[in-house]
Amino acid sequence: MDTASSPYRVHLCSKCPGDTAYYCVSCPCDLCPQCKENHVKDLQTIDHDVVSHRDQINYIPTQEICVRHPSHVYTKYCEPCQVPACNNCKTHRKHKKINVKTAYKTKRQQHRGTIHTIRSEALFYRPVLLTGIKADVKTCHTEFSPLQSEMLTKAQTLKHLIDYVVYDLLNNVFCDFDFKHRCKKQKIKMIRHIGRLRRYEHRYVQPAFTFSALQFLSFTKTALPQIHLTLHTSQLSMTESLNKEDVMESLSAIQITERGNRRVGNQRLLKLTSGADFHQSLTVPGVGVCYHISCVTSDRVWVSDDINNLILTDTTGVPLHCVEDSCSGNGLHTVNSESELIYIDRNYNINKLSKDMKTTTTFIERTDSTWEPRCVYWSPSTGDLLVGMCNYDTWTGKVTRYNQSGQLTQTIQYHNTGHRLYGRPNYITENNNGDVVVSDDDAVVVTERGGRHRFSYTGPPSVSVLDPIGICTDALSHILVCDGYTETVQMINKDGQFLSHLLTKSQEMGEPWSLSYDVNTHRLWVGSGDNNKVCVYRYITRQDALTDEHRPRPDGDTMSSSTPAV
Repeated sequence: MDTASSPYRVHLCSKCPGDTAYYCVSCPCDLCPQCKENHVKDLQTIDHDVVSHRDQINYIPTQEICVRHPSHVYTKYCEPCQVPACNNCKTHRKHKKINVKTAYKTKRQQHRGTIHTIRSEALFYRPVLLTGIKADVKTCHTEFSPLQSEMLTKAQTLKHLIDYVVYDLLNNVFCDFDFKHRCKKQKIKMIRHIGRLRRYEHRYVQPAFTFSALQFLSFTKTALPQIHLTLHTSQLSMTESLNKEDVMESLSAIQITERGNRRVGNQRLLKLTSGADFHQSLTVPGVGVCYHISCVTSDRVWVSDDINNLILTDTTGVPLHCVEDSCSGNGLHTVNSESELIYIDRNYNINKLSKDMKTTTTFIERTDSTWEPRCVYWSPSTGDLLVGMCNYDTWTGKVTRYNQSGQLTQTIQYHNTGHRLYGRPNYITENNNGDVVVSDDDAVVVTERGGRHRFSYTGPPSVSVLDPIGICTDALSHILVCDGYTETVQMINKDGQFLSHLLTKSQEMGEPWSLSYDVNTHRLWVGSGDNNKVCVYRYITRQDALTDEHRPRPDGDTMSSSTPAV
């Protein structure tokens, strides 16, 4: 566009010469549709607040006339009925109502998490699943080749019965076979699913002058398309039986059995960077040191110290809540999928604090005074709570597992040989394969989910000494542990092999003491043992996934990732 002869100012993308359609509030910067797609998927900017450019300039929506009272406009929103109302609408007079603009902003805020998941996760790795389906279509012939050989072997054993059908079978059995049809059907289903997600996200960023506040509120009541579409892979095998009277059917009876859900492994989606890059730091008022941290969201974290302080803070360092009855210690708190805090109190009961931080309930009451809970971890894969405990009379430890109802379901205490596994569990976590990972007195002790000992890590080969403190695992199944002896964060693989010193003591942070890995942004939060600072690092990035997004859709549209906002 020739901007010199235009009387209007044209906003250009901050990243390329394209026209602006979106605005990143966090950067801040202007973005064209393609750069917006890259921006919300990049792990460095995955948690940024991206809005349509019209939202950025605070466009005021046109007031809409009440259909029942044409001389009045909608000014209120009835929360019980979830419909707009004017001042003359008697039906809603006794109902709780809020300003319609407030309702609009509230609903948009409530949908931010869903839109974030669609933008940064679903639209990134669902197309990768699509490539798997396409690959299955291309390998159909290869899959059938061994079965064709088996079919010929069967045919030879029944040659006197099937001489007249062998030629027909070999030339026609694969032409319209159901397996290829199933793969193509999955391919079309996935393409359309991605399209529905794009249209839903596109509605969200529609500017208010074309998509009014009331239309948006009505839109939010419609069904949200399923974000995580489940597709199944298939396995082929021949039937064992041969029917003499039905030779053709017997020879061509190839079974298709389900092998499980299609999944994209993190190894295909993520990779290590050349080193840990510093992202940001924050100072947490109300704590002396950062003995343990638990991420809630990309901008909120619980931090505790050694003198009973447990604080919720945001990334600007503003304290949001303080727990009054927490005990002192190491890994004494964790956060579940509902963003509820689970922590050990001063009486060594395990409590649960509601998401709104108004209700505290006792989840597990201490009934045995000989065992003291020292660390907790909520398992995202099972919903169980893992608790590291210590008996100070015998100086032995154990790990107990509780289900979501608070019932004890497992105790891990002894080595396969009968010897004790733990001395004093300080921190506890779980790996992606279900392994229970414990930071003990002088080793990282790893057991299978069932309790069988796998290995104990006692330091890198060059040192072979370890003072393990904070611990966590990442999306690639690495185990990260703070070592008080070398004052480093060490990375080992899931089988206990030392990989690298990821971080060392720094002037900014001091000695690294506590760790928490954010699975949504793939960032590592590190708490200091010397001061009240938390530093955030990024050492994992995304693979260059081949999504084949620009190929035509089955309905004739193109799968371009650039959906302009109008």
